[in-house]
Amino acid sequence: MDKNRVKGAVKEASGSIKEAAGKLTGNDKLRVEGAVEKAEGKIQSQIGKATDAIRKTLR
Repeated sequence: MDKNRVKGAVKEASGSIKEAAGKLTGNDKLRVEGAVEKAEGKIQSQIGKATDAIRKTLR
């Protein structure tokens, strides 16, 4: 498993937590930061999946 998949999943989870905390407290800045971090995590995770697929194909 590519390290980007793991890092992306962690970033996505932390973004979800920030987003929820921002919604709960009414802090729009924190909510937006969480949403951005969550999106970054999804992208990083997809990069990891693509890397794994390429490695599997090359074997």
